[in-house]
Amino acid sequence: MSFAERAPITLERLVEQTRTIYSLPYFYERFNEAINHPRSSIADIAKIIIEDQGLTARILKLANSPLFGYYSRVDSITKAVTIIGTQQLRDLAFAASAMGVFKGIPDDLMNMALFWRHSIACGIIARNLATCLRESNVERFFVAGILHDVGQLILCAAIPETAGELLALSRSRQEHYHHTERDQLGFDHADLGGALLQAWKLPANIFEPVACHHTPRSAAQFPLESAIVHLAEIVCQAFEFGASGEWCVSPLDPAAWDRLGMPVNILATILKQSEPQIEETFDILMEGQ
Repeated sequence: MSFAERAPITLERLVEQTRTIYSLPYFYERFNEAINHPRSSIADIAKIIIEDQGLTARILKLANSPLFGYYSRVDSITKAVTIIGTQQLRDLAFAASAMGVFKGIPDDLMNMALFWRHSIACGIIARNLATCLRESNVERFFVAGILHDVGQLILCAAIPETAGELLALSRSRQEHYHHTERDQLGFDHADLGGALLQAWKLPANIFEPVACHHTPRSAAQFPLESAIVHLAEIVCQAFEFGASGEWCVSPLDPAAWDRLGMPVNILATILKQSEPQIEETFDILMEGQ
């Protein structure tokens, strides 16, 4: 059955279907409530994370990894809240738990180890670019980078036959995957991922860069964040850090590069800094997956 002969696939239906099957990590809403409650203490906030032993272990390993480079050992979630900050820890915890949300993606559609390596690399490079630009709360860049291609997982989980055909059609046409999606579906995986994260009530500074990572100039509220994730993904594709559905390197939007205002030679420094962080972070986050 061809695309034209099937019932229309809408972005709204896919988001609703995905929300029914895959839920936001349990701790996230409670963590947000605790952050926003005027009488919440650091101990109250830490307790929410501590209830999940696996998540606690991953966060402490991340906090003591080259990603952060703290001089003193972070040996408790309470200390992590104090050093990293509440919103940053919330975003980091979400990133550490996101991989456990999507299970059962067929291997013949998406190699999940390569997919998450690509996603983690994008998160780390985005975080390092943001650090270089002296942005605040760089964990939001890490989360947006890790989740930038989550729309691909939605397609693979909800409509695997169509997703497989789209991937094959993209390669046979030798066109960018998100162009094939938009041509056949009327939207692409970036739109879809952003819509799911918005439905999950993640902050706009995360869901908009996900939605706009192929079209950063369309970002209305967070153009800098979108430009950073856009560039980070292109670097990952160019240096083959993992793999997603895209079969070639995406073009760089010149306006996005201009917005960052960075010298070209800084990219070599960021790449050198990122490579060991990517390997260690991948090992930590993939533990138990």
